[in-house]
Amino acid sequence: MHGHDHEAGHEPRHSHGHEHGHEHGHEHTHEHSHAHGGDCCAAPVAPRVAQAAPPGTRTVRYRIDAMDCPTEEALLRDKLAAMPGVAALDFNLMQRVLTVHHKLASLDSLARAIESLGMKPEVLEAGVEPAAAPEAVRKPWWPLALAGVAALSAELSEWAGLAVPWLPLAFALAAIGLAGLDTYRKGWIALRHGKLNINALMSIAVTGAMLIGQWPEAAMVMVLFAVAERIEAASLDRARQAIRGLMAMTPEQATVRQADGGWLQVEARSVAVGATVRLRPGERVPLDGKVSRGRSTIDQAPITGESVPAEKGEGDAVFAGSINQAGELEYVVTAVAADSTLARIIHAVEAAQASRAPTQRFVDRFAAVYTPVVFAVALLVALAPPLLLGGDWLDWCYKALVLLVIACPCALVISTPVTIVSGLAAAARQGILVKGGVYLEQGKDLRWLALDKTGTLTHGKPAQTDFAVLAGEETQVRRIAASLAARSDHPVSLAVAHAAGADGLDLLGVEAFEALPGRGTRGTVAGRRYCLGNHRLVHELGLCSPALEARLEALERQGKTVVLLALEGAPGADHGVLALFAVADTVRESSRQAIAELHALGVKTLMLSGDNPHTAAAIAAQVGIDEARGDQLPQDKADALAALAATLEGGAGKTGMVGDGINDAPALARADIGFAMGAAGTDTAIETADVALMDDDLRKVPAFIRLSRQTSRILWQNIVLALGIKAVFLVLTVMGEGTMWMAVFADMGASLLVVFNGLRLARQQEARAPQGAARPAGGIAA
Repeated sequence: MHGHDHEAGHEPRHSHGHEHGHEHGHEHTHEHSHAHGGDCCAAPVAPRVAQAAPPGTRTVRYRIDAMDCPTEEALLRDKLAAMPGVAALDFNLMQRVLTVHHKLASLDSLARAIESLGMKPEVLEAGVEPAAAPEAVRKPWWPLALAGVAALSAELSEWAGLAVPWLPLAFALAAIGLAGLDTYRKGWIALRHGKLNINALMSIAVTGAMLIGQWPEAAMVMVLFAVAERIEAASLDRARQAIRGLMAMTPEQATVRQADGGWLQVEARSVAVGATVRLRPGERVPLDGKVSRGRSTIDQAPITGESVPAEKGEGDAVFAGSINQAGELEYVVTAVAADSTLARIIHAVEAAQASRAPTQRFVDRFAAVYTPVVFAVALLVALAPPLLLGGDWLDWCYKALVLLVIACPCALVISTPVTIVSGLAAAARQGILVKGGVYLEQGKDLRWLALDKTGTLTHGKPAQTDFAVLAGEETQVRRIAASLAARSDHPVSLAVAHAAGADGLDLLGVEAFEALPGRGTRGTVAGRRYCLGNHRLVHELGLCSPALEARLEALERQGKTVVLLALEGAPGADHGVLALFAVADTVRESSRQAIAELHALGVKTLMLSGDNPHTAAAIAAQVGIDEARGDQLPQDKADALAALAATLEGGAGKTGMVGDGINDAPALARADIGFAMGAAGTDTAIETADVALMDDDLRKVPAFIRLSRQTSRILWQNIVLALGIKAVFLVLTVMGEGTMWMAVFADMGASLLVVFNGLRLARQQEARAPQGAARPAGGIAA
């Protein structure tokens, strides 16, 4: 993270620990995510959110290949949640992993319960990530091919009117046996547990068709359904590749220095913090670290989305998954493999999919009503006309069966998560880490964006431009100021300390050091109490004179930040302002472009700075910001966000805040969407912000808004497409024109259309990736 801006006063240095999943029993927990695949037509389940393991429980993780959509999740949740000793369940449909928090003495009952639902659980050991083994890839296609031939033969023999009446029946049974046994098995399990999913509906429809003598059509419908389901599962697996691609970006081996000074290739996950790793040109960085020897350029595009390779020298950070381009480097490992920046990105993207977006919640509520209503209508169509109007039983039963096939809201349910996953993957490819589908959707509604100054709009590395000693000996006064400044991590303070160091001035010992949030610092040097702080602090100390005010105003009007050194004492004693130091920062070129793009998108901008109002106004004028406020404490910024939200009456828009993710926490929390700048390598920012911009390029904010708007368009395209196709075929069926073939095409065809439309989002973003950003083979893809 780079410099903070919220005040010209200073915050104490921060130490940021890493937050991990906990271990319970023999298994560990981790964040989880959800995607929908296969036959995703269950009644919707409750929103799934990452949760900590309940106290006193142990944890076991299962890989379940058959668990890839809400159909299976609903069955598993109903079956396992009621078991004594089971405390909580976490579903990761993306990786097909079920995490069970339990107090069971034996896991045998859990395994038996899962197997009773027709699923095979595989225990995952602690620290082991599930291998990519999509069910769609493992299943051979030849049984489906034979089933298709048999179904076609049944149709031809029926059409030809052969003298052997049982031949169409035999071909139909062969086709259904080859293509439909798995559907029947899943359908029976669902019906046994009171679930109306696509397998149950298809099983009822095909069985009904056979009972009314429509053998060839029953066979062809089952084959078409099986083929469409297989294609759909393979298509959905592309969404899962977004996470698998991230996982594949770090090499499994690292070249590590041994105790005897030699080098040895070892598994990256076994390398400890503090080890020295050698990196040759062309190699991918295996672990996070800091360069200890050498210089090179590193392509960080997979992590930050930056199109230009970054220069790296001694002391600079390198991130796992990035690519060394030029020279040889040695670096000291700063995080184990499971806690690298890339690992945190992966976990954050997975967890993001557990946060159900507003459109997805709407679709789930709609589907919960839609399926049983259409099922009831189908029963009414089968029974009412023959009983009340003397209609033909076979004719109306056939129409009811067609309605059953159309009844499943598969395309509708699957359209939203696939689109959200694609949007999240597209954002990650650009170095934008979105913490949930809800924020990806809300981005389109941003109307006001508040921005921190230092490190956000400016480079965050200001330099001292002026100093004036008002009392005392110059060298001693500068040493005292530098000694206080060196104890702070604020960029303004660092500039004062750096200038003194460049002039060869030594630091003095500081006792009783104290940070004054929003104002400055205080400490005792050689037995006397000094303050180094901003204009506001000097006012509070009652040390501002008209002459000093005039000097400060002249510097502040030039866009410079002024800090003052004051000697504290009792009223009437020897105390007062000893010196003033002016510091100036430079505006990022990307900031001007970013603000222009935000305005073009209809977003108004407000700069909230801890610096004086003159400096804030000068910087705002340079970049074109609508409004600027200075002398802002952290709470003032939060209050400003609350005031902005109040201007957006009736929820007509959303507010955003761009800050550093740590000291701007109140404002980031108060905003509808909090953006953390320069989050690469900073776990606190990744964890606290709603959207983490992995580098310092503010242009990623308008890019996020554009992506949000495109995601919203595709979501509603998919909803209209899914419901529109269903509506057309429902009308055709009621008019007597619909057939079971058409119903299958309506259901599965719509599902495939919305899947491909959703995946189009990720493909378009990939095409727009910066030309200079090297993409790893098999890297982030959706």
